Amino acid sequence: MNNQQNIRTENDTVTAPVPVKGIPTASGELADLLGLMARLRADCPWDQKQSNHSLIPYAIEEAYELAEAVQTDDDEDIKGELGDVLLQVVFHCQLYAEQGRFDISDVMTTLQEKLIRRHPHVFEAESLADEVAVKDRWDEIKAEENHARELRGKPRRRLDVTKAGSALMQAQEVQKQASKLGFDWDDITGALDKLDEEVSELKAELRDKSKDEIKTNITDIEKELGDCMFALVNVARKLNLDAEAAALTCVHKFKSRFGYIEAQLEAAGRRLEDSNLTEMDALWEEAKQHERSQ
Repeated sequence: MNNQQNIRTENDTVTAPVPVKGIPTASGELADLLGLMARLRADCPWDQKQSNHSLIPYAIEEAYELAEAVQTDDDEDIKGELGDVLLQVVFHCQLYAEQGRFDISDVMTTLQEKLIRRHPHVFEAESLADEVAVKDRWDEIKAEENHARELRGKPRRRLDVTKAGSALMQAQEVQKQASKLGFDWDDITGALDKLDEEVSELKAELRDKSKDEIKTNITDIEKELGDCMFALVNVARKLNLDAEAAALTCVHKFKSRFGYIEAQLEAAGRRLEDSNLTEMDALWEEAKQHERSQ
């Protein structure tokens, strides 16, 4: 796309692309991909049956698989998973275009307009000292956008900051927003005390209960478990750690160690099903030692 907009900054002129609204004018690989998607919708029975709603689970799955690929840091896996995420974007755009609502050009235009609007320190003569100031300004602009949304009859409450993402991501985000409104402890001590309190309540809910009693009270137990997880996310937030990333790191570590157990058993001509907890515990400790030696 050749249309461009010159935007003055404090020091120089930045040229920002302004896509043409309407039918995509993409070239090269993107045009090929859009054509391929249209062909799949025309000729593939599975693709023909899909809707924007039916694709939701796939979009979520692909996002998580991308996160896992980034964790493993394998270039081929990352390229593949980025492609799968891109496929979801293209697929959704194709479906909405077929409905006459918008197409991928509209999506790209909206994205570029938002990026320019939210970076006044780059595209306008506005100076921000550091990344903290940039983030604060970003939040201010988002608040202005939310106000405009309210004027369109779509009000949002102060903690309606996210309706997507995992439970851990949403928990950390609502805690962060509540903290900005003054609802927070001064330091990590309060968060740790709250975690201890919630764990004690979970233990009390489980204490001296049979399996049948646990099943009968599973709703209350689920609530207590959720309180523990929410409190643990608060600890992560107070440490300036991302709870989702920490959990993913742990999952990757667990899979790696369990893979070591499986490999050692296979080397001995045995299967996981033929082992027992004592043996697997010993191999687990070996896996930890193996990690430290790397």
